[in-house]
Amino acid sequence: MQPWMVLNQKTLLDRRWLRITEDRVELPNGTIIDEFHVLHSPNWAAVIAVTENDEVVMVEQYRHGLGRASLELPSGVIDPGEEPLEAAKRELFEETGYKAGAFTALFDVSPEPSRSTHRAYFFLAHGATQAGEARPEISEVIDVRLVKVEQLLRDLTDGRIDHAAHVGAILLAEKRGLLRRM
Repeated sequence: MQPWMVLNQKTLLDRRWLRITEDRVELPNGTIIDEFHVLHSPNWAAVIAVTENDEVVMVEQYRHGLGRASLELPSGVIDPGEEPLEAAKRELFEETGYKAGAFTALFDVSPEPSRSTHRAYFFLAHGATQAGEARPEISEVIDVRLVKVEQLLRDLTDGRIDHAAHVGAILLAEKRGLLRRM
């Protein structure tokens, strides 16, 4: 399939975590779209960290877009020059105070490919243990939650976890048999 041809692009907003462009594009069939908006934001990494007691280290925080708290995996932006795995390890410790020895790449995805350029990288870590105090960023107010795998799967089924990419990662890990100790 041929890509769209960008005929013109102008930046509408350029901030630390978000740049919005308005593209004038021509589709392979000749159709012209005068105003196609693209969101450019940093890639991010997340980790499914499982303790020896088959508990998943989760974070609960207010999400302004939802207007309420959200139960999620520890995750955050990949810093310039940082590898996704290193970002996942850093975010796990910063947000929860937990560390883990063995990390496995689970998958990476485009959470919103029609209008956004970023990718999300997911990792699974077994043997997560409390290694210190959480040190979230000033803009993060986070409660750490340890959730048994069985309860986590019920939370997914019951719609208590909203972040679609996180839902996909947890379900993939469960399908592959990776959420519980072997």
